[in-house]
Amino acid sequence: MATLIGPRGAPAVPVDTDFPVADGLCDFSKLKDVDLSGADLDLFPGDPRPRGDIRVVAAMSGGVDSSVVAALLKYAGYDVIGVTLQLYDHGAALKKQGACCAGQDIHDARRVAEALGIPHYVLDYESRFREQVMEDFADTYLKGSTPIPCVRCNQTVKFKDLLATARDLGADAMATGHYIRRTLDERGQAELSRAADPDRDQSYFLFATTREQLDFLRFPLGGMKKPDVRRAASALGLQVAAKPDSQDICFVPAGKYSDIVQKLRPGAVEAGDIVHMDGRVMGRHEGVIRYTIGQRRGIGIATGEPLFVVKLDAPNKRVIVGPREALLTSALTIGESNWLGEGSLTDACVTGVRALARVRSTRAPVAGRMTLVAGMPGFEFDTPEEGVAPGQACVLYAAPDGRSVLGGGFIASTVSAA
Repeated sequence: MATLIGPRGAPAVPVDTDFPVADGLCDFSKLKDVDLSGADLDLFPGDPRPRGDIRVVAAMSGGVDSSVVAALLKYAGYDVIGVTLQLYDHGAALKKQGACCAGQDIHDARRVAEALGIPHYVLDYESRFREQVMEDFADTYLKGSTPIPCVRCNQTVKFKDLLATARDLGADAMATGHYIRRTLDERGQAELSRAADPDRDQSYFLFATTREQLDFLRFPLGGMKKPDVRRAASALGLQVAAKPDSQDICFVPAGKYSDIVQKLRPGAVEAGDIVHMDGRVMGRHEGVIRYTIGQRRGIGIATGEPLFVVKLDAPNKRVIVGPREALLTSALTIGESNWLGEGSLTDACVTGVRALARVRSTRAPVAGRMTLVAGMPGFEFDTPEEGVAPGQACVLYAAPDGRSVLGGGFIASTVSAA
């Protein structure tokens, strides 16, 4: 079981004892003027148990979303325990704005828990986070791919390690502040669906959630709009009501990815050539980690034609550039896949199941079909997609509306439309 840090750094009191919790200070009657119609608070439909007998661990990051989740669960009558993860060096993080899981965020989560009158614990996961997320981040960049650490964090630390700890705490479920919906199909099996608010949908970062994890996870905010979440926090007097959303990767100061890679892997970043796809050497670079597929500005060469980064050849330390049309991709392969659809991923590829694919968190899903590419599971676009980067996720949605998440994987390779 993970190390538990109790209130204000004191040793944690085991949850199965009588934990002294004061009556909640929030006046839940003030929620009457807030639109909670989209909140999913019936976590166990048809369960005859009183909600007070159902224990739910609320994963509290210190932000407004997870704080409102904890509040709504308390409001709904569940036995709620707040848990916050300590993931990295919070002394340094205190000076960083817009990052999650920092020292101030732990303090904010604790204050919310006190206002709600629920137990709150901090789990020391620093070593796990470094090994499973930060080091993977550095190694992926050094291989010439573009990592998504938030997916890795959900895939390992949060929905694996934290979920196991929630079970150890005697919880019947764990709830998070993610904007995604957990629905039940006609067989009563849990599935993932995109959030009601398309601007807040986080399904791209949660494709790796397994069926077993879905049986235990709950997402109360999936049907809500962000303004209503903030109104709920404000109505309850939670001090995080106006707190800005986190924007950056929590362990990357000022968004300088290369600094983190060099710190974690000193001496591993090597200079090399910038090469045109026709073979011409255009200049030199100080490390492939400083470039991403589709990049145009800041390449470090001056030419009369617009050039883009079209490939990163990390083994040979080459950054390959070319015209914009060279960025067009007709198909891709995926690895480390997770499948939530019917049958298996291989079956879907063999039969050419129609689906929608999302290859960047900021892009809308586009149409195509599942297929095998060189014997690997893959996806073929109806219309070539631009700037598809290995290391990013390819998240698959059911056609034609793209409402349900079929699964996905990390992009292993691409097929040029040229």
